[in-house]
Amino acid sequence: MRFHRLALFLSLTAIASTLLAACASPAGPTPTVQPTAPPTPTLEPSPTPLPPRELNICLGQEPQTLYLYGGSSRGMWSVLEAVYDGPIDTRGYMDQPVILQELPDQTNGGAIFHPITVQRGQKVVDEDGNLTYLDTGTRVRPAGCHEDACAAAWDGTAALELDQLSLTFKLKPGLLWSDSQPLTASDSVYSFKLASDPATPISRTLLDRTSSYQAEDETSVVWTGLPGYNPNRPADLFFTPLPEHAWSKFSPAELLTAPESSRNPLGWGAYIIDEWKQGEYLRLRINPNYFRASEGLPHFDILTYHFLGDQADNNLTALAQGVCDIVDQTVQLEGQLYTVRDLENQGKLKSYNGLGPEWEHLDFGIRPAAYDKGYNPWGGYRQDLFSDVRVRQAFEYCLDRQQVIDNLLYGRTQIPAGFFPPGHPLYLADMKPLPYDPAEGARLLEQAGWRDLDGDPATPRTSLGIANVLTGTPLTVTYLTTPDQLGKRSADILAASLAGCGIGVEVQATPLEQLFAPGPGGSLFGRTFDLAQFSWASGRSSPCFLYASDQIPSAENGWLGVNVTGFTDEQYDTACRAALQADPQKGEAYQTAQAEVQRLYADLTPSIPLFYALHLDVSRPDLCHFEMDTSARSEFWNIEALDYGEGCP
Repeated sequence: MRFHRLALFLSLTAIASTLLAACASPAGPTPTVQPTAPPTPTLEPSPTPLPPRELNICLGQEPQTLYLYGGSSRGMWSVLEAVYDGPIDTRGYMDQPVILQELPDQTNGGAIFHPITVQRGQKVVDEDGNLTYLDTGTRVRPAGCHEDACAAAWDGTAALELDQLSLTFKLKPGLLWSDSQPLTASDSVYSFKLASDPATPISRTLLDRTSSYQAEDETSVVWTGLPGYNPNRPADLFFTPLPEHAWSKFSPAELLTAPESSRNPLGWGAYIIDEWKQGEYLRLRINPNYFRASEGLPHFDILTYHFLGDQADNNLTALAQGVCDIVDQTVQLEGQLYTVRDLENQGKLKSYNGLGPEWEHLDFGIRPAAYDKGYNPWGGYRQDLFSDVRVRQAFEYCLDRQQVIDNLLYGRTQIPAGFFPPGHPLYLADMKPLPYDPAEGARLLEQAGWRDLDGDPATPRTSLGIANVLTGTPLTVTYLTTPDQLGKRSADILAASLAGCGIGVEVQATPLEQLFAPGPGGSLFGRTFDLAQFSWASGRSSPCFLYASDQIPSAENGWLGVNVTGFTDEQYDTACRAALQADPQKGEAYQTAQAEVQRLYADLTPSIPLFYALHLDVSRPDLCHFEMDTSARSEFWNIEALDYGEGCP
């Protein structure tokens, strides 16, 4: 409208000029009036579209598969956290529902014990949590009994009731798969059926203790256990939904390798698989059906995982060049701690530390497998070096563990006392590890009969008057360790500190396939070692079973078991069983049981804790909302919330 008015105004001006010229004196030529051209209209410029925001993560470990039941690796879960949000996250070793309304317990009515009558020959769970068929003498916890004190053996004739637990899980309403199809309780039941199929290679422990798993309606699924089974962690009994509408055309065996499940799984999380170029990158794009999209999540349109190998140098260079925004803990950053610290001090990166739940430890070969057939010191066996607890404690006093932490790990971790790291609900803050005190170590060795007869601390001590050890036996041991850099360098430091107490040590970096091979051939599970350094993971519940008598691998049990030390102690076994069977909802009683077995472990010293495993990630300096939580299955548990630049506080 503005341009039409302008044209009209210019036309009227031209007419008025002509009339004025006609009325003027006719002398001279009539001037020629040149019309003024209208100005070129100014158009509002179209806004320039913003480039898509991209987050780049460098993984040291490319996933072999993304199928939930096809494998389990840290690299796999780093990706699946973007595809599946939850369904249950772990924060500070506590379960947090993500796509569930809440987790079932007795207070909210989601967990209900139903007393049912059981008969001879019926499959039940006994007082130790083992599957069995009910028979005379079977020790069980009758209905209403949830601890050892009230357990009893069935007499074979009296009517017997056991508790059967049911758990109801309720999904949040309105959840969608990334292809816009509804996500329902039946998808969780479908997942359970896949897990239960013989072709699916997963642990059967929970499946074997499940009586039924059924959908009640679109959002509710009910798990029912075998009579007598009371799991410590109800969250384990919810099966991660899988897309029945998209996968039902495949058999469980086919899903192990089908591209639809192993390379491009449907999810409900913040991102959708877009392109996977093997050995180079895996790109994902934003999921428009993400159930938290109304919160402005995720913050990036594109998420790309780069696979540059596990060497720290390549990945740190990529971070400096802007190829990576985050380098994850599957990259061997521990060997470059000095560089990481220096770059962080210069403001060029940000680092994130987490301790445990894994802990490096030194196991004693207390009772080698050769002793199982009977032992005497003249039988050609390795001498009985470690049955005396004073000797084991002396070794602990003689180990300079802090030197390892200071020199190799730059003080970023600490020496464990019990099974659990700081931040764990079962961590005992008042329990301290034995200090480095070679004088006390030497005193205990002398007391146990290991004498420095030549007065030269550089030579091994020798035995004098020790039961089951020939007099004159030198105190020399072989020290096995893992072949990685940290394993070898830490073993060298610790072996040197043992030598200061008159202990002869030969360090052997052992290939993992030999160290962890099944018995009788494997060094650990065949119980053929003197000392062995490796790591265990604590997890949520007590790992006390690692040193329980019924966990000793031997020829009699087919070399099954994890107590590779051969350690046995009746008091410890009783305390461990109580800790494993204690009900977490019993509060103080539960904490007491966990504390008692940890203190016994420290006193009896079947192994020596060395240091908590250090988990280390690095990122660009302006990344925000990244929260390292070592109890989570991946450090990317909240990948949808990550941001950098202007989006950060």
